[in-house]
Formats: sequence, C-alpha cells, structure tokens
Amino acid sequence: MNKIKCECGHVNPEGTVLCEACGKPIEGNQHIDGNDKKLLLNMRYEGSARRSQTYRKSIIDKVWSFFSSVKVGVWLIVIALVASMIGTLFPQQQFIPQNAESRDPAVYYEAQFGIIGKIYYELGFHEMYSSWWYLLLLGLIGVSLVICSLDRFIPLYKALKIQKPKRHETFLNRQRLYSETEAVSETEIEQVKERLRKQRYKITEQNGHILAEKGRFSRWGPYVNHIGLIIILLAAILRSTPIMFTDEYVWVREGETTVIPGTKGEYYIENKKFYVDYHNPEDERFKDAIEQSGMVESNFQTDAVIYKDTNTGLPGAESELEKILEYPIRMNQPAKFDGYTLYQSGYQPNEFSSMTFKIHETDDEDATAVDSFTVDLFEPESEYILDNGFRIEMEQYYPDYYLDDDGEPASETNFPRNPAFVFLVYPPESSSPEVSFIGIGRNVDATGENEYKIGIQDFETHFVSGLTLRVDRTLIFFGLGAAIFMIGVIQGMYWQHRRVWIHPKNNGLLLAAHTNKNWFGLSKDIEKAIEKTNIKMVEDRQELDK
Repeated sequence: MNKIKCECGHVNPEGTVLCEACGKPIEGNQHIDGNDKKLLLNMRYEGSARRSQTYRKSIIDKVWSFFSSVKVGVWLIVIALVASMIGTLFPQQQFIPQNAESRDPAVYYEAQFGIIGKIYYELGFHEMYSSWWYLLLLGLIGVSLVICSLDRFIPLYKALKIQKPKRHETFLNRQRLYSETEAVSETEIEQVKERLRKQRYKITEQNGHILAEKGRFSRWGPYVNHIGLIIILLAAILRSTPIMFTDEYVWVREGETTVIPGTKGEYYIENKKFYVDYHNPEDERFKDAIEQSGMVESNFQTDAVIYKDTNTGLPGAESELEKILEYPIRMNQPAKFDGYTLYQSGYQPNEFSSMTFKIHETDDEDATAVDSFTVDLFEPESEYILDNGFRIEMEQYYPDYYLDDDGEPASETNFPRNPAFVFLVYPPESSSPEVSFIGIGRNVDATGENEYKIGIQDFETHFVSGLTLRVDRTLIFFGLGAAIFMIGVIQGMYWQHRRVWIHPKNNGLLLAAHTNKNWFGLSKDIEKAIEKTNIKMVEDRQELDK
C-alpha cells in the first residue's frame, strides 16, 4: 500500500484527494473527485481515500466497488419496488380465501383472473415475498447499504477527526465562500471569534489559524438512515422464518377441540359455541348491501377455550391439557396468549355433522322405513349392522363431492360440505349386495334392479369457525428500524455542518467557509461575525464552476 506524504508532514493513505490534515490537493488524484476540471473543490467526502475509488485489482476489490456504487443500490431498490408492486396485483398464496372453489394456486389464479392470473402463477409471483430470489434481492440491497456506508463513513470520519485549523492556501481559495482582506487588527479577529462562539461554533486554534465549526453530527445523518434501513431489511428477511413470523388458519367445529397449527402441538383450542348476528334489513345504512348480497354480518364470534399441553416433553405421550384462557373471540377482538394472537377470520355455516338414512322397499310409494342408521360424517364406520338383519357397508365416502375432469366422483376437501356415499346393502339372509349411490339431491340405483332403496331421513349441521393464528416477532425490529431511520432524516435535514477558516497572511487574512447545505444561512453567520470590522464579506463563487 503506497502512502502519500504531504508537505505539512501528514502521511495520507493511497487514493487521498485532499490532504487529511491541511487540505492541500494531492497531485495525480484530482480526477477521482473531478477537481481537475473545476475551480472549486469537491468537499462531499473531504477528499478522503475511499476503497472503491482506489483498489480495483482483486475480485474482492471489484465486488466492493460494484456494491459501493449508489447507482447499483438505487437500481436494486427500484427492482425490489417493481417486484413488490407486481406481488400486490393479486392475493399471495397464503391469502387465497378459505371459501374459494379451489385453494390450489395452479387452479385458483387462472380460474379467478384468467390468463393474466395463470402467467402470474407460472412466474412464481403467487409466493413472491417468501421466494428465494426476492429474499436474495433484499439481501443484496442490505449488502449495498453496508458497503456504501463503510466505504464513505470511515474515511470521512477519519478526515474530519484529523483536520487541523491550519489549512493550505490552495484549499482555502478553492472554497465556494471566500474573501481576502489586506489589513486586519488582532482586536477584530478576537471580536470575530467571540461572535462565532455566541453562534455556537466550536473554536480551534493553531498558531493563529482558526477553525470555527458546528453541526458536524449532521454529516452522519445518511449513515444513521442506512442503519435503520438495514434493520428493516433484516426484519423483512427474518419474517420469512417460522420462528419470527407465523400465519396459520384453523377450522374449529362447535364442540370440537383441536391442536392449533403453528404452535408445535403445544396449544389446543375448543370451540364451545359459535354465534353470528346480522344487521337489521330495515337499517338504511345496510339496506343496499343486503339487497345486493344478502344478509350482512354485524358480528360473529367464537366462545373459545385455549389449552396448553403440559406433557410435550416425551414424544408420543398422551396430552395433558391445562386451560390457560377462556375468551369470546370476535371480529377485531382477538384472543392473545403467550405471544400468540388468534383472530376471528371467517366461518362456514351449516356444515353437516351427521346424516340419518332410512331403508325402504323400492316399490313402496310412501317410502315406509324398514330400518334406519346414522353416519357420523367425521368418523364414519365401515359397516352398520341393523336390528332387522340388514348389513350396510360403506364402499366409498366423498365428504365434499364433485366430478373431476374425467367425470369421476372425487372429494374437493375433507370437510363434509356436500357428502356423497356408495353403500353396499345386504338384505337379511342375502350374500349379494345391492349398490346405491346417494348424496344431496341424488339417489342412484347402480343396477336398476335393487329391491331396497336408501334415502336421507334426517341430518344435523353445525357452524365451523375459521380462526387465524398470527405471531409477528419482527414488528419490534420494523419499529426500531423506522425510528432510527427518522432520527437520521431529522439529523441530516434540520442541521448543517458549517465550517469557517481564518488564515492569517501578512497583516491581513484569508476567510473561507464551507457547509454541506444552506449556504445562505452560513453567509448570514459570517456577516454577523464580521459586522463593523474591516474584514471583507465572503463572496459566493458558485457561478465560477459553471
């Protein structure tokens, strides 16, 4: 590594544009910040040696230089924003409605949104925010922010820390605000110093040379912003892990106790009772909505009991449930327990729980029951032996019956929303079964020669409550990152880094000043400091570089 020694005696690292101590331009390096083509110096990074502008030989140097570019960071952010916009066009896979005809994404997107939905699915945008390429994109943005910050912050911090009040004349006369006065008394200089102190400038002296500085901390505002953004990006990436974020949906029937998904089998929920209330059809506020889509719910709630399994230590051990919460879960009034939150998200009305069938003779016009049996639709038996000698075998059971593309019967879900059955009926003292297919609104004699027919005699229904379990441990990180980001915005927006250099020369002095923004405010500070003295007011020489 080649060191550069300035005439002031300070040794600068390779790639330095302006001496860290006295500010003298280093010959041969002025092209780095564009100073070779302009009168005024580029003071954005104090002429410090940045790695990205100095070393470009090894692979590491090239990677560092690539990610240190602001343009690269901006393009990565633009790509992420465009991808995020596309991802919001249609619901993500986890937000496909529970009551959709098919929750298979390959079917849902095309059925719901046509050819555009099919393209959306084929390109993988249906699960974009958890996809490897989107998380990689966020990671690359984070890498760009870290490298951009380190590439600029460390050299800038060192340069500002080393700076001395005595600056090279070339550095001073190439500042935007500059003046030269031929004759100045010591009294006037002391007067200027005192006035600058009253304006909260920190005064540093070296052999009669003066540096007045304030607001240096504002220079770190952009880097504080970067810290906040990096925390937000980390939170977004961590949100894809089940440890930090869980979003699960569970159906719970009235009277049922089931494990809550996403809790590793540790918590259970019991649906003691489900209620649904509707708005009054005569209420003018909801009359139009009721006419268009039917009754409108005013509230639906689940009277729930939350249990914790206290015997999860041994695999396969019998659960021992301990009640930890009893709570009526309503819309916008979730149940909270041990860091988890359960929201009332939906319900399924009139789901079948059991069906009672009667057996009667096919030719019996009054359909007088010979016998009957009841099927529990959640735990159906394979065989039913009746008192009068009939034996019924359940050959097939379709909880949610439909015909597939090949015209074959199938079940769309495991929930008994549209149950259908294939029964084998063995009459008394008969070894040959009669085949019957029966469902809601359908009763088919497979052979057309059955002596006995099965019909639906009665059924029981219940409500099914749809609950969403959500755990989001990343919110605190999003909040922390946003707060830090806003601190950086305020830090860099409402304060400015202002410096005034007073350089004695013969019997007069050179006066130069610089700020990162608000040049008018700095000029007013200098005007107040030199008021009623012979020191010439600084001239704004911005036009000289145009």
